Amino acid sequence: MGILSVLLGLVACDNQRIAALEEGVATEADVRQRFGEPEKIWQASDLAGNPFPGAAAEPGARTFEYNRQPEGQVNYMITIGADGKMSALRQVLTPQNFALVLPGMPMEQVRKMLGKPMKITPLPLKQETVYEWRYSDGPNTPRIFRVEFDKDLKVVRTGSVVDERAPGVNGNVS
Repeated sequence: MGILSVLLGLVACDNQRIAALEEGVATEADVRQRFGEPEKIWQASDLAGNPFPGAAAEPGARTFEYNRQPEGQVNYMITIGADGKMSALRQVLTPQNFALVLPGMPMEQVRKMLGKPMKITPLPLKQETVYEWRYSDGPNTPRIFRVEFDKDLKVVRTGSVVDERAPGVNGNVS
């Protein structure tokens, strides 16, 4: 139960942080005050080739990545426009975004779309690398999204499986 309560606490804290930020009003300082230092800061030119760039690709924009992996089930991308105000806040670990990860896509582009994975597993014999992210497919459906890359760091296949380690799955109690 300890891990479950920590996870629920993180979700509650994130919801409070998000509720306190309004697009077009909140400043970079407001975002940093609520979320802290980002895992990564992406420039507009970094995200211009993504399937859903939106405000993140506007000149002068920067996108802050707030990663909740490996134990959480979300990754947030918060875009700060050239005017210093928050222009977008997205939770990117969704089935809709996973559907945009296609064979042949470069590893770097997947990383920019979904944020840092919870786990990276090299498979030397297959000459592949697997990235995994935890996410929630509904209120009580913890899952893991997997992307397999070939030796050239291009997507070979993707898939989603039940997160067997999650509390409550297969009788797991923490």
